[in-house]
Amino acid sequence: MEIVEDVVIVGAGIAGLTTSLGLHRLGIRSLVLESSDKLRITGFAFTTWSNAWKALDAIGIGESLRCQHHLITSMVIASTFSDKPPSEAPYKGLEVRCLQRRLLLERLAKDVPNGTIRFSSKVVSIDESEGHFKRLHLADGTILKTKVLIGCDGVNSVVAKWLGLQKPAFAGRSAVRGNAHFKSGHGFEHKFKQLIGKVGRLGFLPCDDENVFWFFTWIPATKEEGMEEDPIKLKQFVANELKDASDEMKSVIENTSLECIISSPLRYRKPLELLLWGNISKGNVCVAGDALHPMTPDLGQGACSAMEDGVTLARCLGEALLKPGAEDDDEEYKRIEMGLKKYDQERRWRSFDLVTTAFVVGFVLRNDGKMIRYLRDKFLLGFIAGLLLRKAGFDCGKL
Repeated sequence: MEIVEDVVIVGAGIAGLTTSLGLHRLGIRSLVLESSDKLRITGFAFTTWSNAWKALDAIGIGESLRCQHHLITSMVIASTFSDKPPSEAPYKGLEVRCLQRRLLLERLAKDVPNGTIRFSSKVVSIDESEGHFKRLHLADGTILKTKVLIGCDGVNSVVAKWLGLQKPAFAGRSAVRGNAHFKSGHGFEHKFKQLIGKVGRLGFLPCDDENVFWFFTWIPATKEEGMEEDPIKLKQFVANELKDASDEMKSVIENTSLECIISSPLRYRKPLELLLWGNISKGNVCVAGDALHPMTPDLGQGACSAMEDGVTLARCLGEALLKPGAEDDDEEYKRIEMGLKKYDQERRWRSFDLVTTAFVVGFVLRNDGKMIRYLRDKFLLGFIAGLLLRKAGFDCGKL
């Protein structure tokens, strides 16, 4: 027996749940399929810029999350290659916080209706059905039919593959992420601090009085293969690379437990595919979040742009599905198709801009060539800090 749904979202991550909650606020029911047996909080936390807080306000959960996270006042970038004092860029007029992923996902899941999320539901294939429906085949044998299919299923997206999007490319770098917990409080300034070293780049910023999120990106060598699965080796590796760092930075690594350390290769969607030939939407199918625009973390905009996607997509679908008047299936399909095309138009350039800028910033920050290093340390650090601030001024609008 086939189960029929109006809207099916694949993936209960940030993009998927933001879209589902946005649709719920508009009175549209959706079903969210999650392959895991619970919410996935991999990554611990992430920088949440003003553009993300506007999206969270649009779906009605911004205020409840603000009170649990510190307001970050500025970004400080230093380099071990330069005697020049650290470059500091105040976050004037911007709202920047380090948002804990678990708290965000739990709040999103709490606000969608009971039964919206179906766990342990892995989509293995997609095909066409009669009457413009898409048919989803799940690993447990369940078959679903849906009027609208939204892929928010990450870098290995089944929906993106169905749309013909290429597999995201390896950026040539890996990232270690961790969460340091200080039981008695850390006492750090509310600043986002980064250090560019000989091997990689370290950054950290406080979430609240006790938790500090940190990351370390580097170009892995052959001898480091297999290290990503061993948190003991990862912690020792990062500690060894911080010999020139401040005691404050060293304490962050020391106070990170092994279960709070993960590593993964960095991947991104090739910008020209986004700009020119890639299908963001096709008929009644589209993608959002990392399924659409996986990017390197150098702008701190991956999760933020996923929230933008969710609000924009909910608004565009709402305009299509809530239009009054009797209609047949063909007319409804055309409205859905036009709604998703509008979403495509609104998100394509923004996605291209963020993916491209993040890649270029990452190239400059990681490059140890003498000329690039000289220009970076003498002139570009302040420019890069300002660039990050400008990208954070985007407003995805209301529902």
